[in-house]
Amino acid sequence: MGTDFLPDLLLVVGIGVVVVVVLRKLGLPSIAGFIFAGALVGPNALGFVEDVHRVEAFAELGVVLLLFGVGLELSLDRVRRLWRAVVFGGALQVGLTILLAAGLASLGEVQMRPALFLGCFAAASSTAIVLRGLTARGEIDSPYGRLTVGILIFQDLCVIPMMLLLPVFAGAETSLWAVLKPIGVAALVLAGILVAARLVVPRVLEVVARTRQRDLFVLAVLLVCLGTAWATTGAGLSLALGAFLGGLVVAGSEYRHQALSDLIPFRELFASLFFVSVGMLLDPHRLAERPGAVLLLLLAILLGKFLAVVETAILLRFGLRSAVLSGAALAHVGEFSFVLAHEAKGTGLLAGDLGADLLSASALSMLLAPLLMAFSPRLAAGAGRVRWLTRLLDVRPATDARAAAAASESHVIVAGYGVAGEELCRALRDCGIPYMVVDLNPRNVHRAAARGEPAFFGDVTGPEILEAVGATRAKELVILINDPEAAARTVRAARQIAPALHIVVRSRYVGDIAPLLKAGASHVVPAELEAAVEVVAQILARHEVGPGRLSAEIARVRERREESR
Repeated sequence: MGTDFLPDLLLVVGIGVVVVVVLRKLGLPSIAGFIFAGALVGPNALGFVEDVHRVEAFAELGVVLLLFGVGLELSLDRVRRLWRAVVFGGALQVGLTILLAAGLASLGEVQMRPALFLGCFAAASSTAIVLRGLTARGEIDSPYGRLTVGILIFQDLCVIPMMLLLPVFAGAETSLWAVLKPIGVAALVLAGILVAARLVVPRVLEVVARTRQRDLFVLAVLLVCLGTAWATTGAGLSLALGAFLGGLVVAGSEYRHQALSDLIPFRELFASLFFVSVGMLLDPHRLAERPGAVLLLLLAILLGKFLAVVETAILLRFGLRSAVLSGAALAHVGEFSFVLAHEAKGTGLLAGDLGADLLSASALSMLLAPLLMAFSPRLAAGAGRVRWLTRLLDVRPATDARAAAAASESHVIVAGYGVAGEELCRALRDCGIPYMVVDLNPRNVHRAAARGEPAFFGDVTGPEILEAVGATRAKELVILINDPEAAARTVRAARQIAPALHIVVRSRYVGDIAPLLKAGASHVVPAELEAAVEVVAQILARHEVGPGRLSAEIARVRERREESR
């Protein structure tokens, strides 16, 4: 290949930087910028890059490094806690999507087997796009983040069955052994990877780390990353899943943080090329020729997958906010679907206008995926104000609190009934202080109501719900929700209707203090800082430091909060 690829690579990177800068100024995510840049320079638009395969070679490496990094941040122990989301959430989402897509295809006079293939095609979402978005927003460990990651893992595990069922969908005869044998091989490979994660890799990395040669350590980590990806693809599993498992393997060792810091520069560069290559799949000519058909399929994909994920989340007793956020994150069609389409060539499953229109709509859905994730918090806030949803979830809507709020004066509004909310309510009750609880998680509302709490279902990020629980007459609003963006919107909404209300916000990080104070919060309690205070107090007390010096050290730690103002 020589250096022939350099002009294309420089062009892609240069245009990508310009487009991302422009879109970021418009408040749009960088992933959307890279996808749009790919669509712009690709062979289907301006044609600046004619040989897409040159970019795809770098893009595949980008997928490997991106998902390897995500695996490093998760670790096997954390994934083990996702088993419910993987097994039940993934199975429900994939099953519902296949049934819904097959039903819609059947209405279009598509035969049942091809219709089921179309359902498999639509079931998968882009692991790379979604995990990149979750990581960038720091929400990969949130309730909806755990559900989303669990579903993505199950989708990737469905690679082998879907690939093996292609002859069945096409109407060809195949034996049961031909289907079960590759699945057994893949299961053995996965078992080997799990054993390596516990017994082999940590010892190898320890030996390499003792040499104190950073370049050797980077090579060893890359060996684990690429070797695991190669092993899984050889067993028929997806490259994305292999890279992800490779990250989990290294995350089981004490060297995960060093490995992550060493790989970040490579990961960001090649991952950006992956998103550019996704944009090159877009065919503007097809959209211009058959806009109605492509846009109708796009709407069916986005709405159908969104509803399937929301239904899955509700059946698993996740809150409405988590359901909507997960639905928006997974509403698109992923890159694996294009691999499935490539393998289906010659079978007639995607022949004619339907196949071409579906590929265009699917590529367009990937362009919209990061935009949907960015818009999803507002969508979740709007869903929390729909009354029939509250009746469906069998919870008392916050609008039913108007009568009780009208009779209350100087009460406390507790937004969020997690551990902190529960303890605060207990203290308020013991002290005879009136209060009301508002939460967007139906499970929390049911749990609070079962304990006799004045708990209501609602989204406090809008002024309507705050007015319903009497924010204009309340003495205090305590915001105990985990989403800093939603907390800031709640503060602004409360300030809009009750300028004199005292607002206390619990945040996760010290970096959240300044934005929340700027939004109008009276006081911010960062969990990160309070944990630091407790650690300092415990350690100094064990070393018998005197009360005066102990108080001085705690005051020094707390000064960071004042500096953050």
